[in-house]
Amino acid sequence: MKLKLTASLTLLASLAAGIVLATSPASPPAAGEVPAMKARLATRAGLVAVSSAGETYVAVGDYGTIVRSSDGGNTWQQAATVPVSGLLTSVSFADAKNGWAVGHGGIILVTRDGGETWAIQHTVDDKPVLLSVHFTDAEHGFVVGAYGTALQTSDGGKNWEPMQVGEGRDADLHLNHVFSGPSGTLFAAGESGSAFRSKDGGLHWERLNTGATGSLWSGLQRKSGQVLLLGMSGKVLESTDLGDHWKSLETGTNQALTGGVEKSDGGLVLVGTGGAIVTDKDGQLVTGIRDDRQNLAAVASGGGNLILLGQNGLIKDSQTH
Repeated sequence: MKLKLTASLTLLASLAAGIVLATSPASPPAAGEVPAMKARLATRAGLVAVSSAGETYVAVGDYGTIVRSSDGGNTWQQAATVPVSGLLTSVSFADAKNGWAVGHGGIILVTRDGGETWAIQHTVDDKPVLLSVHFTDAEHGFVVGAYGTALQTSDGGKNWEPMQVGEGRDADLHLNHVFSGPSGTLFAAGESGSAFRSKDGGLHWERLNTGATGSLWSGLQRKSGQVLLLGMSGKVLESTDLGDHWKSLETGTNQALTGGVEKSDGGLVLVGTGGAIVTDKDGQLVTGIRDDRQNLAAVASGGGNLILLGQNGLIKDSQTH
């Protein structure tokens, strides 16, 4: 049966929409795959996720685009070798050298040199859309995706084993983001207001009562220990007890919130569709809208800059908002 492209995948695709001006491939394609092409304007491709590899930022997105910056986001270079040209949806580094990226076609990529060169490490059976990868160290990693797809590894990705997150009716829910909370707790945010928690390194998961009904796109842990979940209609949920209880924070926007970061000074920055940028001011969340109103997927903070990722690529924003 042909699978329906649901709202969550449609949103992800729209965030990744971009144009790559490509030249010839830098290396022969892997079996069954076409490698990403070198592009003069790679930073203008649709980019949807970013991770720090030591002092380097690595961002991924459409057409197999992977770009790197070692100067706080001021300048970017395209990775030398990427063996796929499909949409990459997530990237995670365990340290300055070892990183993983996932995306369409059930692809899991690995790098051992800080994101300069990549190889296919694993392809998930049935080639589902993978939406998030998260490594807690160089050995232990987790991948989640569409229709309840979830895997884990304890040997740096040499072997990947299925991981049961949702049960019963929850088993087929899209899992949009997996991340760490306090005390080694793992969280997964999903569609229809679903969120799950594991206190034993991914062996067992339980559904949490978020009180939300719309899809939850991502989450993060604040330095003070709170866990946030971000979702449709400007939804921000906060928990101070590892997810046992959640309260909804007012943001003043109905735009979907898709990513966030806590800056070195403790300030919070959340981004979303329609150019929405949410910051905390005097204990309250305040929303501003960028003039270009482009959909934003993720944000990083470094070198005094905000690095915004969206449908038109990378934006370096020195404003404090």
